[in-house]
Amino acid sequence: MEEFGRIQEKYAAEAAKRIRPDGIAQYQTLSESDSDRLRHLVDDIWADHTALDAQTPPLAPGDCPKFLIVGAGLGGIVAAVRLIQAGFSADQIRIVETAGGVGGTWYWNRYPGLHCDVEAYVYMPLLEETGFMPSNKYAPGVEIRNYLKDVVKRWNLEDKILFRTQLDKLEWDDGARVWKADLTTGRGPRGANKSTLAVKAEFVSLTAGLLSRPQVPKLSGVGIEGFKGDVFHTSLWNYDVTGGSSEEAFPDLSKLKDKRVGILGTGATAIQVVPCLAQYAKEVYVFQRTPSSVYPRGQKLTDPEEWKTKIASKPGWQSARIENLAAHLSNNAPPGVPDLVNDAWSNQPAYAALIGDADFPFVTPDKIPEVIGHFLMQDAPNTAKVRARVAEIVQDKDTAEKLTPWYPAWCKRPTFSDTYLQTFNKPHVHLVDTDGKGVSSVTPQGLVVNGTEFPLDVLVLGTGYETPGASIGDPSKRAGVTLLGRGGQTIPQKWAPTGVATLHGYASPGFPNLFFLSPMQAGVSGNQAHPLDVHCQQIAHVAAAAHRRAGPDGLAKSGVVIEVQDKAAEVWSTRIMQGAARFATMATCTPSYINNEGHLVDPNATLEDQIKRARMSPYSAGMLEFVEELRKWREEGSLSGFDVSFS
Repeated sequence: MEEFGRIQEKYAAEAAKRIRPDGIAQYQTLSESDSDRLRHLVDDIWADHTALDAQTPPLAPGDCPKFLIVGAGLGGIVAAVRLIQAGFSADQIRIVETAGGVGGTWYWNRYPGLHCDVEAYVYMPLLEETGFMPSNKYAPGVEIRNYLKDVVKRWNLEDKILFRTQLDKLEWDDGARVWKADLTTGRGPRGANKSTLAVKAEFVSLTAGLLSRPQVPKLSGVGIEGFKGDVFHTSLWNYDVTGGSSEEAFPDLSKLKDKRVGILGTGATAIQVVPCLAQYAKEVYVFQRTPSSVYPRGQKLTDPEEWKTKIASKPGWQSARIENLAAHLSNNAPPGVPDLVNDAWSNQPAYAALIGDADFPFVTPDKIPEVIGHFLMQDAPNTAKVRARVAEIVQDKDTAEKLTPWYPAWCKRPTFSDTYLQTFNKPHVHLVDTDGKGVSSVTPQGLVVNGTEFPLDVLVLGTGYETPGASIGDPSKRAGVTLLGRGGQTIPQKWAPTGVATLHGYASPGFPNLFFLSPMQAGVSGNQAHPLDVHCQQIAHVAAAAHRRAGPDGLAKSGVVIEVQDKAAEVWSTRIMQGAARFATMATCTPSYINNEGHLVDPNATLEDQIKRARMSPYSAGMLEFVEELRKWREEGSLSGFDVSFS
C-alpha cells in the first residue's frame, strides 16, 4: 500500500503541474483564428474541384427532402444507411458536407502512418452487410476512407451529397412543419465561388464528429503564425512539404531528408506520425507536455481463412463482436466469455472509470472516494506495465523517465505502437520535454522551451481538437450552424434553466424532427463507431415507427412531426444526473480534452451549476446496458416519451 500511495501522490503532482488557469482558453480553433495563415490551415486541400463542379447538385433552391443529414463522415453515412434499412428510400435523403468528399475524420486526416487504433472488424461499419474483409486487424486510414466511399455507392447515395457546403442556419417553421435551411455552397477553383441556397427539410440529423474542430495553442512571441518555416496541422497533412502521397499508408517523405522537423504534441496522432518523420527527416524534435501511455500494437494481416471460419463465420457476427468488446471494456463480460478482440484495448482493466459499467451505475457522494480507490487499485498493475515498458525499450534513462506516463489509464486515450518508443533510440530524434508547462514561445526560426530556442525548418501541429464539452456540448456548435427551434430558441437558451435535456441523448424538447449524435446522456465507448451506430439505428427506428402510424404509405407521408416530451426528457436527465457521481474518477486526471483541461469541476460552482454539469454526463451503467435500455424501449412499441402528430 505504501507504493500505491506513493504513485497516487506522483499522479497528483504531475497533474498539478499541467493545470492552467485559462483551461480550454489556452487554445484557439483554427477555423476561427484571427490569423489568415492559421485559418487557411484547415482549407480543403484534398477536393477535386473540377470533378465536383461537373456534378449535378442534388439540392436546388426550394427543395424539401424528407431527411437532411448534416455531415458525410462515418456518423452521417451510417445514419443514411440505417434509414434506408428501416424502409425509407435513398431518394428521400440528402446529405450536405463541408468537405470535397466523404469520410469525415478519415477524409481530412491523411497523415503518414495513420491507422485506426480500434480493431477494424469492430470499427468499420456494415462489414457484415458489405462482405468486405479489412486488410489488417487495424486498418490504414486510406482503406477506411475508400471503404466509406464504397458504402455510399452501395446504398445509392453518391448523387445525394452536396459537397463543399456549409449549413449556416436552421429554423423550425411550425406552420409548414419543416425546417428551413440556409446553406452556403462553393464552386470553382478551391471552391472559392460562394453562393447561398435556401431549402427545407422535414427532418434534420446533425452528425458532426466529437473531434472535428482542429485547434492549436496560443503561444507568445510571434505566435505559430509568425514562424517562417513550413507549418501545418496533422488533420490536413501537407505532402507538398514532406513528399509522399495521401493514398499510401506509409508514404515516402523524401522531401524531409535535409530538414529539421518539429512536432508539437504527443497524443494518439503523434504516436503514429513520429516514427514516419524519423525515417526521413534530418533531425526530429518532439515537443511534449504530457507523455502518452503507449501499449503494444500487435498489427497483423487479416488471414482469409480465419476471417471465413472464425471471425465472420455466422450471421450477426459483427454486432456480437462489437458487443463483446464493449463488455470487456466495461469489465462486465460474464465468466467464461472469450475476449474476441483480445488486444490492449479489450484488456484495459479500469477503462470503465471513463465509460461506465454495470457495477457502479449509481454512486452516492459519500461513496465517491471508495469508487475512485477501486478503479485506481484495478488499474495499478496495468499502468505499472506501461511504465516498465518505457524503461525496457528506451535506452537513455533520462529520456525514458520523461516518456513515462503518470496518470490512470482512463485519463487520456491510450495509444498503441510497436515503433514509437523505439524511435527515441535513434540519435537524430530528440525529445523536448516541457515538464508539463508546454512550449514557452515561438520565434520566426523555431520554438522556445525553458529559454532554449530549437531552430526548425518544418513545424507539424499535432495539437488535437476542441473539447467536445465546449459550449455545454451543444451539437449545433459542433456542426457550425445557427439553430432556432420552437419560438426561435437556440439549444443553449433552451437548456439554460435546467441544463442538458434529451431523451436517450439524441433528441430534445423544443426541437421537433431534429436528431443529433452526442456522448451526453448516452452510452459511450472506446470504440466510437459503436455508440454512433446504436444512435443511428435508434433514430431510424423512431422515424420509421412514427411514419408507419400514418397508414400503409406512411413512410412517404409529409407533415409528420416527432418531438420529445418535456417530462420524458426530464425523467431521462434525472436518471443521468443520478449516475453522474461515478464519473468523479476524472478528478484524478491530468489535464486533457477529456476533463476540460483539468477544469471539469468548478470549486466555486453553485448547487444549481453542479446539477447542470451532472446532466451532461454519459450513461453511467455502460454501453451494453444502454443498448439494452433502448432495446426494451423499442419493444414496448409506443414511442414512449415522444409526441407524434400528422398534418
